[in-house]
Amino acid sequence: MPDHVLFGAAYYHEYTPAYDPELRPDERLKTDLDLMAEANFTVIRVGESVWSTWEPENGRFDLDWLQPVLDGAHERGIGVVLGTPTYAVPPWLARQYPEITGERRTGERIGWGARQEVDFTHPAFRFHAERIIRKIVARYADHPAVIGWQVDNEPGLHLFHNHGVFQRFVDHLRDRYGDVETLNREWGLEYWSHRLSTWADLWTPDGNEQPQYDVAWREFQARQVTEFIGWQADIVREYAAPEHFVTTCISYTRQAVADDELSARLDIASGNPYYDMQDGLLLPDPTPDEHEQRWKTTGVWSMYQTADWMFSSRQEPFLVTETNANSIGFAWDNRPGYDGQWRQAAWAHVARGARMIEYWQWQTLRFGAETYWGGVLPHSGQPGRTYAELARLGAEFTKAGPLVAGLEPDADVTLVYSTPSKWLMQKHPPLATPDGNPDPTAYHRIFDPFYRGAFESGRQVRIVHARQLHEGMTPQETARRHPVLVVPALYIADDATLDRLAAYAHAGGHLVLGPRTGYADHEARARHEKAPGRLTEAAGVSYDEFSNLAHRIPVDSVGPLRLPEGATATRWADALTVADAEVLATYRHPHFGNWPAITTRRHGEGRVTCVGTVPDRALARGLAQWLAPAPRHGWQDLPDTVTATTGTAPGGQRVHIVHNWSWEPTRVGAPLDLTDVLNDAPVPAGAELELGAWDVRVLVTADN
Repeated sequence: MPDHVLFGAAYYHEYTPAYDPELRPDERLKTDLDLMAEANFTVIRVGESVWSTWEPENGRFDLDWLQPVLDGAHERGIGVVLGTPTYAVPPWLARQYPEITGERRTGERIGWGARQEVDFTHPAFRFHAERIIRKIVARYADHPAVIGWQVDNEPGLHLFHNHGVFQRFVDHLRDRYGDVETLNREWGLEYWSHRLSTWADLWTPDGNEQPQYDVAWREFQARQVTEFIGWQADIVREYAAPEHFVTTCISYTRQAVADDELSARLDIASGNPYYDMQDGLLLPDPTPDEHEQRWKTTGVWSMYQTADWMFSSRQEPFLVTETNANSIGFAWDNRPGYDGQWRQAAWAHVARGARMIEYWQWQTLRFGAETYWGGVLPHSGQPGRTYAELARLGAEFTKAGPLVAGLEPDADVTLVYSTPSKWLMQKHPPLATPDGNPDPTAYHRIFDPFYRGAFESGRQVRIVHARQLHEGMTPQETARRHPVLVVPALYIADDATLDRLAAYAHAGGHLVLGPRTGYADHEARARHEKAPGRLTEAAGVSYDEFSNLAHRIPVDSVGPLRLPEGATATRWADALTVADAEVLATYRHPHFGNWPAITTRRHGEGRVTCVGTVPDRALARGLAQWLAPAPRHGWQDLPDTVTATTGTAPGGQRVHIVHNWSWEPTRVGAPLDLTDVLNDAPVPAGAELELGAWDVRVLVTADN
């Protein structure tokens, strides 16, 4: 990887005739690349969306059209990430091989006209996909502009129900369980007379209501995506230079993606964080607790959470392959950023480990489904406010140089993420929507408040996938690396995982158990013992009764936990029964007051705390302040519009990135001697650092 933060945009020169039919393509190319160079762009992404341009007809290839783009980029010192075009299938392939059409439900084909409509496991598709991949990569692998490869694009959009996919699922179950009697026992298929007499009895997933089946089906679908991306990556590596990286861009909310497993097949994780600008980045955050986060997020905390999620994929720095250039979304949702917000968002991602900031896209499309998904240049093709804002940012990345590339972000609190638990809760959620229907976002309704509370308390967060938690580490090493480990909604957990969590606490870590954690085993079967399963002794509490909450319930603190006024429990309450634990908080309610809301207990060298409810913002903030009394960033008495984010550069320097998410200028006191990286100015300890409206300052510890 280059030793600087890569900065640029997706660039589609092949669209030029439709952009501006009166301008010669070579003139437009020169204009575009010159503007990029003037804005300090160092990377563009090309080629991933136009299979029908690479191969207009079956077996007729046009590979030379990209040469001028790569040559021009190289002349200006701009690196190129070249994509394989397998996510957007040409019409001739769909026409000649209709059997490759994906099925959303058994027998229900996806209509053509969008993208990713294809069953990518089908041999006919694989033949043609491999052929075009090899043609493109062989043609351009030696070009000096190429620095990396993106295979496919935002995989995992659909769950495919095609006959071949289902039969491979049956084969997968046969390999995993051996015989139908084992499957009957493990899945409890006596229930509702689902017992199989032969593998041919297994029903297709369309009408399935068995949770064990659903988890296995979702895991299998994600495994197909991981295999497909890994297959492409292996082909590319046959041609790529040793210094090239291979990645794919992940849309983290896609339903068939297990991002940690997928990224393990690649050289670096990449993601597409889209977020609401304007007041969506305002602090204090006006976004209500009930707001649903989807493919784009709302709120500063959720933008940071997405960045931490991207870091979690490999527990390493990552690439931002797409993000807001201007308004994002569709014709009815136009909210370009306020002045300064591009800088803020980009520096926030860099602070959490981003090694590349790449915008989608260079010029706003004049056609197609994304006509109002704003690019760096508007429909007119003339540089405007967005270009000016990004040019300023490009100059800052050039100024900062290698110091900020590949930061290891700090964390006061670590949250454990469970993709299988999320999958299960999408169909069998423990929470309901306000109208009483199942809430498919239930997993994040439980997980997110813990993250948001830590963020709003000024604590920094690391996200770790459950399967990563103890990889290559002893419990003592895990406790040192993650002194506070919050585990909400880890519903699906095998015995070994729960035993490791207990060992972590015994070795000195502070284990925090949230609702639904440890309730089910690896097959999503409710455990036969009291909850939280094998952790009851370590926690000093147990429960076998729980309730949804129709209304918020006030919570009062007891003992060392100090809660803000108005702290409440929401959505859920576990009836925690204390055997050997200290009560930290109680419900102010005639019925639920019979049980504590939060308890804690010493366990070996560490501690286990149980949170029996979904905390509101105040409760979550108070909890985070108790869990991590002294934030690592060291900044004191920050205004509620200001965040401080810290990390360690590859060279060992300590980097501080301070934001003011507000229209109102403010000042903060430096906690130690610092140097302003972008202004080459000393900031002595105790000096007041001025922050303008929507401002960001990048600092490094002075003795570095």
